[in-house]
Amino acid sequence: MRIVVGVGGGIAAYKACALVRKFTETGHDVRVIPTESALQFVGRVTFEALSGNPVHTDVFTDVPEVPHVRRGQEADLVVIAPATADLMARAAMGRADDLLTATLLTARCPVVFAPAMHTEMWEHPATVANVRTLRAHGATVIEPASGRLTGADTGAGRLPEPEEIFGLASLLLERADAIPRDLEGRRLVVSAGGTREPLDPVRFLGNRSSGKQGFAVARLAAQRGAQVTLIAGNTVGLDAPAAVELVHVTTAEQLGVAVDKHAVGADAVIMAAAVADFRPVHVAAVKIKKGADEPQSIELTKNRDILAGLVQARHDGRLPGTAIVGFAAETGDEHGDVLTHARAKLKRKGCDLLVVNAVGEGRAFEVDHNDGWLLGADGTEQALDHGSKALLASRVLDALGPLLR
Repeated sequence: MRIVVGVGGGIAAYKACALVRKFTETGHDVRVIPTESALQFVGRVTFEALSGNPVHTDVFTDVPEVPHVRRGQEADLVVIAPATADLMARAAMGRADDLLTATLLTARCPVVFAPAMHTEMWEHPATVANVRTLRAHGATVIEPASGRLTGADTGAGRLPEPEEIFGLASLLLERADAIPRDLEGRRLVVSAGGTREPLDPVRFLGNRSSGKQGFAVARLAAQRGAQVTLIAGNTVGLDAPAAVELVHVTTAEQLGVAVDKHAVGADAVIMAAAVADFRPVHVAAVKIKKGADEPQSIELTKNRDILAGLVQARHDGRLPGTAIVGFAAETGDEHGDVLTHARAKLKRKGCDLLVVNAVGEGRAFEVDHNDGWLLGADGTEQALDHGSKALLASRVLDALGPLLR
């Protein structure tokens, strides 16, 4: 694919280097178009070395090639990172006073803006209006992260990490359309990752869930406009998604308490976490050692069914109108295949939607791609084609929308 990476003139321009590398390492042909201001932060040679292509900022270089038209016409995707307040203002107005803004006017492919600026600039009515205009024109404007800004300031307006921008941009290539803003005004609770049930201060019962699928759901829900609370179990190495409230838990009981708390008043709860079905009855205060006192067996007891409890709470009137989505990791056995077990689980749990993943070596857990089926309480069944976990998350949120309306 032919990717244009536009770079605005902000301190976060250094992160564009990692983004360019992500695109080139995955086989894309990358053209970097910085503004003149961006070159004050990162030199032209750096972008040329990372992309393998020449870098220009003006419309008067290589005039016979008409670059101010060709770059946009030929692109399969345009990503602007960082998108400064000034750059977005010029783009919203339809200015074409340098190579980057001219390229934006000729591009007919998906366009992504990743804003980076101080909080006051991000929240200013002029910027709010410009973002609204860009989205109305079909562009995807990513919600910025919150955190350390230039100097000692902190707040909303931080550029999301390159990995997150790359994932959202890659999703547009899979979906071939803009990320809709169909969840504005909605509040969602998403769980992710595996729980750990302690045996002693060293050991625990756990599972292979990485949390990547739940994080993808939370990340995309926030980018579609929702207020998202992400309750995360074991998710080693995953950065908090931009514009998402992150709550850390360890055990199934802690996860249940957190879900009970945050589900109140939520429009939807999406249970993507891999919750342990059992926990040890006795937890040793010191490390269990080999020898005469080592246990011959470990007695287990059931953890409560959080998903079924949510459905019961809705039935009792404690979660009125809340849509409930479950996830199920299944394998076939002598009693039936994956879908047979999944249909029975949907009936037993009583949720509105059940996302079913067939698991095994290299499938669903600890990988970046996923597939499966989406089962509805109304009897509908939709195959979820193999693709990124972001793509599967987008299909789940597509199906959730009608339940909220």
